[in-house]
Amino acid sequence: MFISPALAQTVDAAAGTSANSLSSMAIQFVLIILVCYFILIRPQQKRYKKHEAELNAIVKGVKVNVGGIIGKVVKVEPLELTVEIADGVEITVLRPYVTQVLFNEDELLGKDKK
Repeated sequence: MFISPALAQTVDAAAGTSANSLSSMAIQFVLIILVCYFILIRPQQKRYKKHEAELNAIVKGVKVNVGGIIGKVVKVEPLELTVEIADGVEITVLRPYVTQVLFNEDELLGKDKK
């Protein structure tokens, strides 16, 4: 009754913009989740799977890096590896603690094989 038409129109317009802002916020949230997945989570999963495959492919004679110590695998067991780090010096390490599997000398020197 005593409400002017101009005031009534601004209330309707404000209600419409809040619905638009809510949907745009939801879209932005979904986009942020997707970007985080493709930039952070997916590459980490790939690295983990590759490392897991390398650990399962360890055989006798392969060089491995265990906490900065590089040695040649002498004995392979399901959970443990015996690594020769010098002539006559062997250590036993747990397989999950192998940080890097060096299949050839280029990997040891940090060169990429193309």
